[in-house]
Formats: sequence, C-alpha cells, structure tokens
Amino acid sequence: MKMMKTLIAGAFAVGLSTAVVGTASAETIVMKLKCGEVEIKPFMALAPNHVNRIASLAKKGFYNGIIFHRVIAGFMAQTGDPTGTGRGGSKLPDLKAEFNRAPFDRGIVGMARSSSPDSANSQFFIMLAAGHFLNEKYTAFGKVTKGMSCIDKINKGEPPRNPDKILKMYVKN
Repeated sequence: MKMMKTLIAGAFAVGLSTAVVGTASAETIVMKLKCGEVEIKPFMALAPNHVNRIASLAKKGFYNGIIFHRVIAGFMAQTGDPTGTGRGGSKLPDLKAEFNRAPFDRGIVGMARSSSPDSANSQFFIMLAAGHFLNEKYTAFGKVTKGMSCIDKINKGEPPRNPDKILKMYVKN
C-alpha cells in the first residue's frame, strides 16, 4: 500500500510538471534572425491570451524589423517595441497577467511589462540564463526549442550600440 501511494504521488508530480511546461497548441512561433531561425513552442495551456496576442501580431507582420532594444548578458534579450525605446507597444489593449508556475529557466519566453502586472502588450523577452526571481511575477508563454545559440549571439546593451532585429516572425503549424 505504501508503495502504491508513492507511485501515485510520483505520477501526479510528473503530470504536474508536464502541465506546467506543456502546451495544448501545435503551433510554433518562428523568428528569423541574421544568424538563423529560432523556434518557440507556446504554452497555450498556461497563458492562452498572451500566446494568442503574440501569434496574432506575428501573423500581421508586427514584429518584422523590430530590434532587440535591451539585451543583458547572462540574463535576457528583450524585443517587441516598435519604437525601439522599451516604452512602446501595439495599439491593442494591454493584457491581464497570466502568471503561472513555469520557471524562468534558460530559453523561457516571457512577456515584458511595466510595474503594473496587467500591462503586458507586445514586448517579450527570452531568458539567456535562469532568472527564478521572475517566477510567478511575469507571464511565461513559451520556450525556445530550436536556435538558442542564435539568441546567445544577439548584440548586448541597453540599448545595444548596433542592435539585432527580427527579420521576420511568423507562426507555423
């Protein structure tokens, strides 16, 4: 009986960890950068409104040509502001936070926001290293599954002297 309880508890823990980083969507978000393609698997089950916002903007070409305006070595690379200043966003209304349990590990993609939890719009960041102090304080909406070495090559700075940009961003099924 004790062994059965341990097996059930273990199966529950495995299921929970899968639910935390899993996705209900077959779509992949692709960013073309100068060094190659980066694929992001969205966490549709964890942050559906944020995934839908990013996918919708990508499908409209919103991100094409936008720079990485804030890239901090050993932390993250941020993009998604059409003004390139870190203060801009799309014309759509801000999103209500969808904080979740996905840990901000290397390769996790999260929504940037102001001090207000419900201020995410179009800006997002990709973790270059773990940043668990962000856990459940920012919305994690995806994970880089291909091309992380390309993200590592993005020019660093706040802002970078010669910023890299998204050449094209789209959604593939």
